[in-house]
Amino acid sequence: MSLETLRNALPEYAKDIKLNLGTLAAEPILTEQQRYGAFIAAALASRNAQVSAALIAEFGPKLSAEALEAAKTSAAIMAMTNIYYRFTHLVSNEDYAKLPAKLRMNALGKPLVDKIDFELWSIAVSAVNGCGMCLDSHEKVVRAHGVSTEAVQAAVRIAAVVHAAAAILDGEDAIRNAAPAQLAAE
Repeated sequence: MSLETLRNALPEYAKDIKLNLGTLAAEPILTEQQRYGAFIAAALASRNAQVSAALIAEFGPKLSAEALEAAKTSAAIMAMTNIYYRFTHLVSNEDYAKLPAKLRMNALGKPLVDKIDFELWSIAVSAVNGCGMCLDSHEKVVRAHGVSTEAVQAAVRIAAVVHAAAAILDGEDAIRNAAPAQLAAE
């Protein structure tokens, strides 16, 4: 599977998503590693097998083994931390935010790639997972290291489009799977 196969799998009503996938695959404001890693991390965060397979097949070979592993690690660690920190941010009882997380997060401190790239991927995943606290934290780190607002925006745009592709394919699968069950019930 490839990016083109993924684009072709999307229905016509998702034409904007198809076009955005193509445009963002060549987004010049990010380095190739940043761009490809953002696609992979966002795909894994979006939890759709078809999207993940297509984007890992397309962009995985363009990354070093370490960068591919780091992009996957970003999705994994942020899956955990986004839930935890979103909880501490959303719950009314402020005592939880004062407690130590007591969760292993070594990957954040020692990523296998440049820390800025890992942080950008963490922003993309946090956008998919909807954790404002994590978005703020990672955005501050990259901005302090000179990353432009446009580069941060590009990583989030990738996350938004990848997530949209996953949502569309999940919805279409649900419709296809529901049709036989509805026919059988009638």
